[in-house]
Amino acid sequence: MPVRWRDLDAFNHVNNSKYLSYLEEARLHWMMSVPGMGMDDHVAPVVAAAQLNYRRPITWPSQVLIELFVERLGNTSLTVGHRIVDAEDADVMYCDGHVVMVWIDRDSGAAAALPEAVREACTA
Repeated sequence: MPVRWRDLDAFNHVNNSKYLSYLEEARLHWMMSVPGMGMDDHVAPVVAAAQLNYRRPITWPSQVLIELFVERLGNTSLTVGHRIVDAEDADVMYCDGHVVMVWIDRDSGAAAALPEAVREACTA
């Protein structure tokens, strides 16, 4: 993913809030590979928690690689671990942490069972 000029803040490095945007985009690309995107008219995922460790600033111009992996697979939730690294040198880590996604019933807002397509995509 390219670092965009508009991602920079007054200190001339990527603003911390943009890291979340990078992670969101990577998760959405992954979700697009899951049949039905892991949602339907009845259930959908929401982000319940996000934990980021900012290891070093990202500067412009740069290309970053967002790595996603399953940390925990629950009955109604999925913890997605992540790392943001330099696209040319994966030893240069900018950020790590995880995001907890919970599937909810769209009508009631209560937790719903993790869709089978998501479970299968996480164990394949």
